Formats: sequence, C-alpha cells, structure tokens
Amino acid sequence: MQAREIMTTGVIAVSPDDTVQQLARVLTDGGISGAPVLNEEGALVGIVSEADVISKRGSHVRDVMQTSVITVTEETPVEQVCLTMSSRNINRVPVVGEGTVTGIITRADVVRAIAHGSLDQPAIVGSQELAAHDGAS
Repeated sequence: MQAREIMTTGVIAVSPDDTVQQLARVLTDGGISGAPVLNEEGALVGIVSEADVISKRGSHVRDVMQTSVITVTEETPVEQVCLTMSSRNINRVPVVGEGTVTGIITRADVVRAIAHGSLDQPAIVGSQELAAHDGAS
C-alpha cells in the first residue's frame, strides 16, 4: 500500500504570516492538531502543531513553526511512513509531489486504514517499545 491510498487530500494549511490566534482558530475550526505552513507561492516552508502553539512564544506562525519538515511522496510505502512517524515521534507527515503538498498523513489516517481493514497493523517496533521490552525481560 502506498501513501496516496491513505492520505488526506484537501489539506488545511496556514501561512507564516498568519497570527498565532488565526492559527489556533484554523486548528480548532478544522478539527485538526497541526498543519503544513505554505508560503505565498504554495511551497512548504514549515509545519506547526498545537504543541507549538502552547510551548513556544510568538505572535505569528513563523515564530512558532518548525522549519525542518519530514515529508513523504505519494509512492512511499505506508510501512515506511509508519516507521518514519514512529522513529521520529511525529504525528503527521505532509505528502509532496512535484513541489507541492498533495496530502497529509496523520497517525489517525493510519489507524483508520487499519480499522477499515485496508491496512494490516504495521509490524514496526520503535526504540521506545524496544526499551520497554528490554526492561520487562
């Protein structure tokens, strides 16, 4: 299974020039916990989450966003997406194609695919799980 098969399209994005209050409203109204940050040309320049809103100080998205963004392509195997999310402890990855954001995959998208039977539970053990198992032995 590839990323395109479980990604959410019609991505809600924000601008680095949006205020943090506008960002909070977008997250709340959209029922989402994070969003890609796109510049005026539509290029991905960052990602921002609820955690950034409550843990960083600043008046605009550019002040609180993360500029190092891990992305995947539409062709990326879902197992690789899961491994990336698990090993990097991230909740969402933008899906990019031809220089633009074409979708986003969240942990909820993966769980939804498992719930609907279109994806088997990935057999991925992250470092935290390994440590828990090592401690339990």
